[in-house]
Amino acid sequence: MVGNDWINSYLENMSWRIWNLARKKKQIEGEEASRSSKKRLEREKARRDAAADLSEDLSDGEKGEHINESSIHAESTRGHMPRIGSTDAIDVWANQHKDKKLYIVLISIHGLIRGENMELGRDSDTGGQVKYVVELARALGETPGVYRVDLLTRQISAPDVDWSYGEPTEMLSPRNSENLGDDMGESSGAYIVRIPFGPREKYIPKEQLWPHIQEFVDGALVHIMQMSKVLGEQVGNGQPVWPVVIHGHYADAGDSAALLSGALNVPMVFTGHSLGRDKLEQLLKQGRQTRDEIDATYKIMRRIEAEELCLDASEIVITSTRQEIDKQWGLYNGFDVIMERKLRARIKRGVSCYGREMPRMIPIPPGMEFSHIVPHDVDLDSEEANEVGSDSPDPPVWADIMRFFSNPRKPMILALARPDPKKNITTLVKAFGEHHELRNLANLTLIMGNRDVIDEMSSTNGAVLTSVLKLIDKYDLYGQVAYPKHHKQSEVPDIYRLAARTKGVFINCAYIEPFGLTLIEAAAYGLPMVATQNGGPVDIHRVLDNGILVDPHNQNDIAEALYRLVSDKQLWAKCRQNGLDNIHRFSWPEHCKNYLSRVGTLKSRHPRWQKSDDATEVSETDSPGDSLRDIHDISLNLKISLDSEKSGNMSKYGRSSTSDRRNLEDAVQKFSEAVSAGTKDESGEKAEATTGSNKWPSLRRRKHIVVIAVDSVQDADLVQIIKNIFQASNKEKSSGALGFVLSTSRAASEIHPLLTSGGIEITDFDAFICSSGSDLCYPSSNSEDMLSPAELPFMIDLDYHSQIQYRWGGEGLRKTLIRWAAEKNSESGQEAVVEDDECSSTYCISFKVKNTEAVPPVKDLRKTMRIQALRCHVLYSHDGSKLNFIPVLASRSQALRYLYIRWGVELSNMTVVVGESGDTDYEGLLGGVQKTIVLKGSFNSAPNQLHAARSYSLEDVVSFDKPGIASVDGYAPDNLKSALQQFGALEG
Repeated sequence: MVGNDWINSYLENMSWRIWNLARKKKQIEGEEASRSSKKRLEREKARRDAAADLSEDLSDGEKGEHINESSIHAESTRGHMPRIGSTDAIDVWANQHKDKKLYIVLISIHGLIRGENMELGRDSDTGGQVKYVVELARALGETPGVYRVDLLTRQISAPDVDWSYGEPTEMLSPRNSENLGDDMGESSGAYIVRIPFGPREKYIPKEQLWPHIQEFVDGALVHIMQMSKVLGEQVGNGQPVWPVVIHGHYADAGDSAALLSGALNVPMVFTGHSLGRDKLEQLLKQGRQTRDEIDATYKIMRRIEAEELCLDASEIVITSTRQEIDKQWGLYNGFDVIMERKLRARIKRGVSCYGREMPRMIPIPPGMEFSHIVPHDVDLDSEEANEVGSDSPDPPVWADIMRFFSNPRKPMILALARPDPKKNITTLVKAFGEHHELRNLANLTLIMGNRDVIDEMSSTNGAVLTSVLKLIDKYDLYGQVAYPKHHKQSEVPDIYRLAARTKGVFINCAYIEPFGLTLIEAAAYGLPMVATQNGGPVDIHRVLDNGILVDPHNQNDIAEALYRLVSDKQLWAKCRQNGLDNIHRFSWPEHCKNYLSRVGTLKSRHPRWQKSDDATEVSETDSPGDSLRDIHDISLNLKISLDSEKSGNMSKYGRSSTSDRRNLEDAVQKFSEAVSAGTKDESGEKAEATTGSNKWPSLRRRKHIVVIAVDSVQDADLVQIIKNIFQASNKEKSSGALGFVLSTSRAASEIHPLLTSGGIEITDFDAFICSSGSDLCYPSSNSEDMLSPAELPFMIDLDYHSQIQYRWGGEGLRKTLIRWAAEKNSESGQEAVVEDDECSSTYCISFKVKNTEAVPPVKDLRKTMRIQALRCHVLYSHDGSKLNFIPVLASRSQALRYLYIRWGVELSNMTVVVGESGDTDYEGLLGGVQKTIVLKGSFNSAPNQLHAARSYSLEDVVSFDKPGIASVDGYAPDNLKSALQQFGALEG
């Protein structure tokens, strides 16, 4: 009776558990259906709005032609993958490009990356992407026209990983040295460059890297600046050789590449490898976890936002397949196939796109090195393949595998994949175990990474491996399945050879495979394939025609496909030969040729001052005049007065008359001559410090910079904070060792009265980051420098504008925003949001928010802009009462990087002072290598809901436990002084 009671209780509990799981799955499905419906309606509305704008300037005939041209474009991107066609054609192309000296930067920051003996399969972060980026870097380094390739990754000095991952630099030895020219310089070739960021002595998974992204960006920026200068001395005639492209791989590196691209004004390329929205959909369909639970595990919302930013910033997105474009990128707000075709058709006709931009999606399949591969000859009439070089001993890994089999002569079905649920290994084992004819005819080999103790593996991987072992036991597959614990990456070719020698088959039955590089590797060794019909294998099969595609959810489909190939010798031989005949389509030379031909079409956006005579490094012994050595170059790019935009010298959104431009140029020339004359008469540090119009180059000479970026306080508190910081640092301020920058969402026209009301001189600051980072100004006290009636004592850095103007929508964006504001006002029945003409400027469209309840949070505004292909950075400030739209790669944190790039102000020598909360760009001020002081107290405004409603938590962006962050209670001078001394800004 006791036993029956226990069984009944157990069954009852199981029934309730199953019922709850089914209920949870149904609830999740309902929520996702509602979310999908809302998203579809939003996208349809955005398309209608965009279509209305894009149709205004088209005649009826042009409107009719529009779809036809779009269809032509669509067809042009379908069909066969681009190819060179022959080895001779590759040689011709190489000779045409051999004189170029390109510098390419690749970024892949997670996992364990090294050039030799890669530990593929050690963990979920060290997989096919690691091999791909290393081989891509190596192949590009061997390509004619490419001088240097840097693969930037994370430096790891953890005790549980090999010492090689802590080496700062590793040269990738070329595979084909005969391809290298005789004129290669000392810094040429391909390198892995490891940047230290995050926990110094800890190897952490990619989900924990997000708070450290900005620290990586700052470290990478230093390396690229130094390398550009070195390459300039070698092959650039003394001028910096900037990267021709910065290429991010996966979302984390893409986020980093976007920031680096914006800081350096260099084109960005992105490869997703796998995409967050697709993974989210797959996990939701399983019904095991809610959206919040998935996000807690995978940081999926932070990843998706990074991928959306990559669409905003990238000029080209490289995919492996067409399926990735249509089925995966189509899930994103920032990409729409229909919109992309319309915009491309308009560009082709030379018709305005009204500020709308889409990245180009280019399918380029990954490459492979085939020169060392010699497939076995096959005699179809014999029981096994002929043994080429049979006198040589068998590779050791063969014995490690063969020891599992009772009959090792049978054809081998080979699977090479991590024990990850999405790889679908358990379904493969079930298919094999339940198909008795297949079991009698073949063996199964499972290469599932490397392991020592299953209990020490990650919970996910350990669960998959345990399930596989239980299935082997369930179907009594002992003697028919091999599952070795260890293998080296260098042994993988031998494993392919063993499978081919037994006339075996390679299988990849993942639920979805972004590409499937192992399928190409297997084909190169003469192995036919059985592959999933979801993802990249579809395109691979179209090119190679060397196997069968299957539904990964249907184990009978998998088993029958395997049985057909191992039982039909003629079919096996045909698939084998097709693969060998077409495999050259996936060679690295062809990949690099296609890659560089696309990259070569990108417009160079290098810094405008690169041809000037300025030096970014100024020694302490330089004379005061040295800091003005490039004043002629700089003055031509400095606007003497901010308000001249509104007083007629230049209109707000970039339209100016010829006479206005001439007046501005005359004034700038007058300023240049005056400054040049002034430098001849002045000498000594004191003279420079008292000359307002000459003061801005002093940024280069400061030992430390304090950046005041406190947003969450009233104006009176901000003025007092500034005064107290000046008081706390009076000694260093007077000596010129310490400089100051004010960073704010306010326009320059608002900064001037704010400071003067508190008795603060404009010249107390070295620079002003205004309008949320869309303007960078320097102080000027010379009345002759003023052009506007307001006579604001500022000079705007137009070089900075050239850095941030990428994809700025201008008047087209403003038109859309005015319509959006009108809709919000109509919905609320009042004037909820209105354009702020006084605070708007060339690169900032500003609005006053009179009813915060009537406007959406930042994440929804970003979505609205992205759906309409409008690329911009959206920010709320002043407790949600102000709304700024600025260029997509502009921000206050990016402005600090510009100060480093332009003037050599070391980011590590900056201390940023912030409040407990701030504008919606607050998170960007807390990361990076700069120090941060957080002022705490009741004077801080409570965070507005518009600020808090981000799609991910602040902890996914900022590491609050890093040593460079300190908190101060209040803003008393003594407390501020102690904090500044802690970070070395003041003497102890």
